[in-house]
Amino acid sequence: MTIDPRPTLDAPDDDPWLWLEEVNADRALVWAAEQTARTAAQFADAVYVADRDGLRDALDRPDRIPFVTRRGGLLYNHWQDAANPRGLWRRTTLAAYKSEDPDWELMLDLDALAAEEGEDWVWKGATSLPPAHDRAILSLSRGGGDAVVMREFDITTRSFIEDGFSLREAKSSTAWIDRDTLLLSSALGDGMATTSGYPRTIRLWRRGADPLAAPVIFETSAEAMGAWGGIDREDGQLLFLDKPAFFDTLVWFGDTAGPRTLLEVPRDARAAWHRGWLVVVPRTPWTIGEVTYAPDTVLGIRRDAYLAGARAMEVLFIPAARRALSGFFWCAGRLVLSILDDLRPIFTVWTPGEAGWTSADLPGLPAIGVVHVWPLDQEPTESDGTLLVNTQDPLTPATMMLARPGLAAPTPIRRAPALFRADGLVVTRHEAISVDGERIPYVQTGPAEPTGDAPVHLTGYGGFQISSLPYYSASVGRLWLAKGGTSVDANIRGGGEFGTAWHEAGRGRHKSRSHDDFAAVAADLVKRGVTKPGRIAAEGGSNGGLLIANMLTRYPEHFGALFCTIPLIDMRRYSRLLAGSSWIAEYGDPDKPEEWNFVRHISAYHNAAPGQPYPPILIATTRKDDRVHPGHARKFAAKLRAIGYDNAWYHEPAAGGHGYGKDNAEVASFAALGAAFLRKSIGWQ
Repeated sequence: MTIDPRPTLDAPDDDPWLWLEEVNADRALVWAAEQTARTAAQFADAVYVADRDGLRDALDRPDRIPFVTRRGGLLYNHWQDAANPRGLWRRTTLAAYKSEDPDWELMLDLDALAAEEGEDWVWKGATSLPPAHDRAILSLSRGGGDAVVMREFDITTRSFIEDGFSLREAKSSTAWIDRDTLLLSSALGDGMATTSGYPRTIRLWRRGADPLAAPVIFETSAEAMGAWGGIDREDGQLLFLDKPAFFDTLVWFGDTAGPRTLLEVPRDARAAWHRGWLVVVPRTPWTIGEVTYAPDTVLGIRRDAYLAGARAMEVLFIPAARRALSGFFWCAGRLVLSILDDLRPIFTVWTPGEAGWTSADLPGLPAIGVVHVWPLDQEPTESDGTLLVNTQDPLTPATMMLARPGLAAPTPIRRAPALFRADGLVVTRHEAISVDGERIPYVQTGPAEPTGDAPVHLTGYGGFQISSLPYYSASVGRLWLAKGGTSVDANIRGGGEFGTAWHEAGRGRHKSRSHDDFAAVAADLVKRGVTKPGRIAAEGGSNGGLLIANMLTRYPEHFGALFCTIPLIDMRRYSRLLAGSSWIAEYGDPDKPEEWNFVRHISAYHNAAPGQPYPPILIATTRKDDRVHPGHARKFAAKLRAIGYDNAWYHEPAAGGHGYGKDNAEVASFAALGAAFLRKSIGWQ
């Protein structure tokens, strides 16, 4: 029987490669192994080996910055290096952390634990019990997926507690109510998962009880994204977060009997409260009385007054065309706003009081590059206002700084080492014009003088209101820039670079615009005399993988090679696979004919056709990705090969989750293989 390799557009299950969605089926595993071996034989040469080993060593350097969180006065860190690939959970004091060589106290050796228990453990975090922080619930993943095993850990004795809280593998999280009670949000158990695979219920789990028999005190619908619980430790209330869709959240306050009071804000608004004050940021226009507040406006008011019905709010931030709110958080009585002003990072600190709100910008930050600011303390009620500040740009390694209360300029405490040579390289910013006339910014890093045929590594994301910022990257730096290449970060629509409006312009029925934008950047690089189409190598992962797949089918003439990682590609079935249904708010519902009419245009799996001038493409995923189904990558590679594209390649390591690997060696191997493929395919190195 002859199999038609072209799935129809109207029958989601009329798909000859559907069997590749059976992740661990023998037939699918044999196919994946054969394709992975074929790719390695072609591209894993001596240069690849040297690049892989060099990148691994750079990622494992002992002098890189250890990121920390303070719990109960001590700084905790999860550290991975060559000797400890899975990692050490450890802690130290702030004074020691600021020294050149801190003295770390070991809490847990994950490599030793994995060897002892014969498990492929990957660290996924710890939730400790304030104020003593002598107990924690540790989350451990098998192979790096989102599903975790949860186990209670005694921090004082540095050991797991026999007969303590323990939960089998599932997508789960917990919050401590007290020493003997947890708020459990878990997809484990019959009927406990939404169609997206996230927790449907919140349960009250008491010590010694069977978690599957724990009483359900909150429940959302099966069609919702999920439900998660938390604790407001300022007033002891429980929080119930019901997410009907990706960009919507209903916030309930309650107690161990369940929810009692709904925070009546627009369901698509973001809200945060602290020390009696509330801020609300609407995502869509919000009309109160005769006043309409624009999306991303930051509004402040006393929480008790708001709950009592008052709506006279203070306007703390108004967005402009290219001045956007990136994020916000409370810390020790102050509200910190993260703002991108034409992509320049600004942090404004607001302090509420009886006489009104006062503000000042956080001083001493660079005007260009990437800046992140966040509280040092895990628990807001324990914070003294200390902030951590991290700054970097494509050629400048990260500097970690402390910002003290009182808004003094941050003090540098640690600097990351340089991981590649940047001599003669410069960072510049440019704009391309997309098909509809919109200006699309991009950041270019590379030699100062154009050659006209520069090997360009181009990347972008364009989804979920996530900004693509110009970070310092060990992999791009070592595998591309240090070899004489040029890198480009594109700020395409669908991201958050210019706020909600920029996201909306590349969401749902407008998603194809973000792909148009990326192609426009590639064309502008040629127009400016930087390079030629055949020398542009593009890479993107997850939603960025969808982007890259669409470059293959929609804009093949702009690229010399494509690296498509952990991707969505089959947009007819994406909402039926793993967490896919939670992304309907981003892409549209393919099961509704009127929405499939626009979703189909970005479904590269369906739109790929024989006889087209497609550039070489490497499609890569990980078998343990339980967020974006590996079937997307498998089926696309299989179809391309079946319709005659010998330049379509596939790579699938066994572990890694929704990422490039569970440890630095795996990350280095994945990245180096991709770079080797891209360089060879564009005729460079």
